[in-house]
Amino acid sequence: MSALKDQLTNAMKEAMRAKDQHRLTVIRMALASLKQVEVDERIELDDARVLAILDKQIKQRIDASTQFRDAGRTDLSDKEDIEATILREFMPAALSQDEINAAIDAAIAEVGESGMQAMGKVMAILKPQLQGRADLGAVSGQVKQRLV
Repeated sequence: MSALKDQLTNAMKEAMRAKDQHRLTVIRMALASLKQVEVDERIELDDARVLAILDKQIKQRIDASTQFRDAGRTDLSDKEDIEATILREFMPAALSQDEINAAIDAAIAEVGESGMQAMGKVMAILKPQLQGRADLGAVSGQVKQRLV
């Protein structure tokens, strides 16, 4: 079992003991998503995959919050923001721009190619390293600028 999944399970138990119903609900939803993937794919999730699933859930909540805010439903928007904040607690610390740049430089050097044909290879190296620690969309843009 992944360490991150253990951490989520322990947080769920703590939320139960503290009778923090909102936090408990968010953590249970996250664990249910993880379990769903495990059952569907018949695998045991590792930390990288757990991070990817949590990252996706955070993005969904941010998107929902934006849509609720645009529709004038600040009560629902605030709820989504709180849920995203709870899920962020389980994500690793974000990398600085210098650390991201160093990782991009190392990946480009490892691939040893230049031009857009190397884009997929570079991103394949970077994705497991940066998942949950940096915005992969922004990283992709930076890689594209360097490879052109």
